[in-house]
Amino acid sequence: MFMNMQVGGIFGLLVLIADIWAIVNIAQGRVSNAAKVIWILVVIVLPVLGFIIWLIAGPRGRSV
Repeated sequence: MFMNMQVGGIFGLLVLIADIWAIVNIAQGRVSNAAKVIWILVVIVLPVLGFIIWLIAGPRGRSV
């Protein structure tokens, strides 16, 4: 039981860090403010799925 709480806590922390990173990148992006608000809401409302969708569909035109 205790191990499940530790794994869940670590997973939750990783999701939080990933979501904060995504929100910061969204806010610094070159898209319109409306698009930024929509992406940020998607990431906040659907933390894991929103982050994955943003990774796949969000950052376009960036040079790595």
